[in-house]
Amino acid sequence: MPECSHVYDVAIVGLGPTGAMLANLLGAAGRSVLVLEKEAGIFSLPRAIHFDGEVLRTFQAAGLREQVLAISRPGTQGMHFVNGAGETMLIRGGTAALGPHGCANNYYFHQPQLEAVLRDGIARFAQVEVKLRHEFIDIRQDADVATLSYRAMDSGQMHSAQARFVVGCDGARSPIRQHIGSPMVDLGLRQPWLVFDMVLTQPVDLPNHTVQHCDPRRPMTYCHVVGARRRWEIMVLPDDDREALVQPDHLWGMVAPWVRRDQATLERAAIYTFHSVIADGWRERRLFLAGDACHQTPPFLGQGMCAGIRDASNLAWKLDAVLAGRAPHTLLDTYESERKPHVRALIELAVRLGSIIQTTDLQQAAERDAKFKAGQPEIFELPPQLLGAGAFDAAADSPAGRPFPQPRLADGRLLDELLGRRSAVIGHRNTLSAAAPATVQRWLHSDAVVIDRPDPRLDAWLQAHDANAVILRPDRYIVGVARSGADLDRISQYLPVAP
Repeated sequence: MPECSHVYDVAIVGLGPTGAMLANLLGAAGRSVLVLEKEAGIFSLPRAIHFDGEVLRTFQAAGLREQVLAISRPGTQGMHFVNGAGETMLIRGGTAALGPHGCANNYYFHQPQLEAVLRDGIARFAQVEVKLRHEFIDIRQDADVATLSYRAMDSGQMHSAQARFVVGCDGARSPIRQHIGSPMVDLGLRQPWLVFDMVLTQPVDLPNHTVQHCDPRRPMTYCHVVGARRRWEIMVLPDDDREALVQPDHLWGMVAPWVRRDQATLERAAIYTFHSVIADGWRERRLFLAGDACHQTPPFLGQGMCAGIRDASNLAWKLDAVLAGRAPHTLLDTYESERKPHVRALIELAVRLGSIIQTTDLQQAAERDAKFKAGQPEIFELPPQLLGAGAFDAAADSPAGRPFPQPRLADGRLLDELLGRRSAVIGHRNTLSAAAPATVQRWLHSDAVVIDRPDPRLDAWLQAHDANAVILRPDRYIVGVARSGADLDRISQYLPVAP
């Protein structure tokens, strides 16, 4: 087995959206990265179709905002839950064209195009090496590095490589997770659905918003994706013949109320089982899990890929800080403690929505409709993006652990264009000057940007939160707010600094 004397900063197993996002963020930070991917190219058929404003902000952090906007469309009309009588019971809110992250709150896209953007982004970084058609085989760890064994699938030749850290972004059947031995906890939903993608060939009067058809006779989901692409997700019922279900004649018959066979072409039809699971244990020494390798959510909120991108964003800056010697290794323990509770909250919400959508008992559906007072739709929002315990001030009255908004500043720049991928201390000069010298040194050692004359929009945020200063992490989550120099001294302790 040929050995590699070079030690990479990070090795990533899997080049789906999560792995590609992590490779971009680490590449932008100057980290040397090895990516192993067993497939020869991008999977050509659609899978994920939605991301939110926070995820676009992460694409922006990787320098890919405009490229992603060019292949996506903003979703500004929400998601409507409609009963069997055609009455709207429930509407997902949060559909602003300009939300808190300096962009729309929701976007729709064609996954092969997004993956092409991410892979083109990786190509910017000479120190990020991608090996396609190379399959991870095994791994061992010692005090300083992890050594991976992998196989070139075309030649069968075995190779090895060493990395300081390894991240398994290798999907639901993750070999890295199996190596770690992390069990998957089932959160209660396991249901097969037929996913049916089509491309319209002529104009058809279809909604621009997503519709959850909560019809007990046949629950369905309709999505306007991007351009002429449309998707139906159709619940598989116990008596269905699965082979017959995916045949074109049957497919077109199920969507006949909305579109005819001569109005579109069938791109694919496949049956998937929707899962709601989360791993118990996302780290084992130098090994980490991210994306579907450590959590899988039903698609009823469009948050599956989003969760993986958030994993990449949370983990990238922490790996970079530890590798640079700016932060202790204990910072990496906060990856799971911060991300897991938020992922779990989203999965549990998706499961609850699934129980509404998937009702097939006529009496239960009638009771559901009465509960929602059909015709008077209730509006719901996603739960707040609140991290679990970790590298921030967890005081009950603090906005810490949530994303800081990204306004457009008076000079025309978005906030993150000013800050880059660094921590930031933003506040009034008299408050910042009251911080202890050791605190100021901590800001310096953590490579924080210090802004002592806040833009009017930043100042307005401080006033709204009765604060004179705020500290932000590189992933734009709030470390804490301060009203005095003493407050700044206290919350600055949450900025990770190596001893």
